[in-house]
Amino acid sequence: MGDSDKNRKKKLPAGSSAVLKKVLRVIGRNKLLIIFSLLFAASSVIMQLYVPMLFGDAIDEIKDEGVIDFATIGKYLILIMILVAASSVIVWMMNLINNRLAFKTVQDIRSKAIRQLQDLPLSYLDRCSTGDVVQRVIADTDQLADGLLLGFNQLFSGVVTIIVTLVFMLSKNVLITLMVLVMTPVSFLVAKFIASRSYKMFGKQTKTRGRQTALINEVISNQKVVKAFGCEDRVSEKFREVNEELKGYSRSAVFFSSLTNPSTRAVNNVIYALVALIGAFTIISGHLTVGGLTVLLAYANQYMKPFNDISSVITELQNALACANRVFELIEAEPQVKEKDALMKPAEGLVDIDHVDFSYVKEKPLIENFTFTARPGATTAIVGPTGCGKTTFINLLMRFYDVDKGSITVDGQEIREVTRHSLRSNYGMVLQETWLKAGTIRDNIAFGKPDATDEEIIQAAKDSHCWEFIRRMPGRLDCVVRDDSLSQGQKQLLCIARVMLCRPPMLILDEATSSIDTRTELQIQEAFAKLMKGRTSFIVAHRLSTIHNADNIIVMQAGKILEQGDHDSLMKKGGFYMNLYNSQFAGVE
Repeated sequence: MGDSDKNRKKKLPAGSSAVLKKVLRVIGRNKLLIIFSLLFAASSVIMQLYVPMLFGDAIDEIKDEGVIDFATIGKYLILIMILVAASSVIVWMMNLINNRLAFKTVQDIRSKAIRQLQDLPLSYLDRCSTGDVVQRVIADTDQLADGLLLGFNQLFSGVVTIIVTLVFMLSKNVLITLMVLVMTPVSFLVAKFIASRSYKMFGKQTKTRGRQTALINEVISNQKVVKAFGCEDRVSEKFREVNEELKGYSRSAVFFSSLTNPSTRAVNNVIYALVALIGAFTIISGHLTVGGLTVLLAYANQYMKPFNDISSVITELQNALACANRVFELIEAEPQVKEKDALMKPAEGLVDIDHVDFSYVKEKPLIENFTFTARPGATTAIVGPTGCGKTTFINLLMRFYDVDKGSITVDGQEIREVTRHSLRSNYGMVLQETWLKAGTIRDNIAFGKPDATDEEIIQAAKDSHCWEFIRRMPGRLDCVVRDDSLSQGQKQLLCIARVMLCRPPMLILDEATSSIDTRTELQIQEAFAKLMKGRTSFIVAHRLSTIHNADNIIVMQAGKILEQGDHDSLMKKGGFYMNLYNSQFAGVE
């Protein structure tokens, strides 16, 4: 189990340093790439830093007017050109490795995020907007990749540059080297002071950008509704407010981070001036040559260059860490309850619900003391007013949510004691809300049975009465469709065909024919009647004409069972069900 899996339940610590540690743990899994990157960085830096030493030696060959050793200077110049050329090739190879390392790291993080999404409870997705989740997985990880790439290119070379430069400076003059070391913390403190404030602004910027993405996603996907209700101006105003808020945070973040580079450069210029001043007096005292001072000035500049480079990309680094923080919040979100390893065998269909309580919000009870038994092969219909808990009950059957109290068993097995996959493979489910993936009609029908033959797929399409429009489409089963390619009724027929193809031992139909015309609905009901024969079935319906033949009708109100029985017994009882039925068919007020 990875580090992030062990710590999912821990709250993400605040601050960029904690996030950086998490990113470094992921980077550390690519040890071979890191080793090569460090080796290339060390080689290129040593070559680059040896060049000033050669220049200094070449300058010292100019001993006096007319006393110049051109042959030795020429050798130095040839060696310098060789070192510069070799260093350039090594830097190119190092950049290739750093590219691979950065994008491999982001690939690992993004893969973790996608796997985590599959493992998160639906309650998490209820709380977070789709646009914000997409922003974290796509845009935030892209921003992290950009920041890591800049970081790798500056970090590895920078560390080696600092160490090697100090070694070379010590070989020339200890006093000047110690003075440079003493002044270094000043540059660090300035950068840290500014970076701590810019990180907070980048965090707010990234969070607001997620809200903006969610708003855009919501408006575009529901553009017809926006236009139908004349809400264009209101939506534009809402977007303007979020956009203004994003602009404010972005401006503050960039302002703070942009102070880092000139501030550290000011400190570095002071250090450079001090090196020149002390070096000049040292030359006068005879303890340093002009070439030696030239080397020390070059090294003083080289020594501070990594700090300048890092501060120059501080905007990207802080932004990347703020984005990484949001991605790790997703990765470390508390997963759904760990499931047991036991598998549910193909069910006979005895479903027992025993004193079940459930609520989405603990302070607002929804389903209370819910108890009934569905016999194998029986059809159970669930009816009641909107919001009474019908669809919630279906979510509990499929274990999209776990009950707060009580138990649900299938053939005597508690559903929390078996894997979710083995439980759900025993159900075929058709919802009022339809969904198609971008792909061929074949892919969409065979979604639950990828190995199905074309003959099986065509038969399922005929049973669900969608073959008529499929055979008129270009390519038939090979026709590529998207979620918005077909009408709502056609999409629902394809969803019914999926279940017809799988033929599971139990069925759940939640307003499965709500978007289908009356004539086709009658045909679908006949097909469902054949499919439900011998299968335990649960039907959620508002149109009571579709459940006349149900073996048991459960009437729900406010999360409780108000009445239950078959159609005739409930009508004779003259209670809530009879009023519902008459309001639909007899015009009773």
